[in-house]
Amino acid sequence: MDQKGIDRINELARKAKTQELTPEEKKEQHKLRKEFIASVRMNLRSQLDNINIQEKDGSITNLGEKYGNKESH
Repeated sequence: MDQKGIDRINELARKAKTQELTPEEKKEQHKLRKEFIASVRMNLRSQLDNINIQEKDGSITNLGEKYGNKESH
């Protein structure tokens, strides 16, 4: 998600604190929040897939390879 989307989420959140959002704004807010969460999950998964663990025997295990680079939604 780009900065423009994050800014819009924040704008809608601020507006919701002072007045009721229109049904269209509520739908937009819900859609943007889902996109943001998906983006965070994708970034976290990417980071976790690139972590290497050194086992007690000295071997290196890549978490992405060990857990099959599974996509979770």
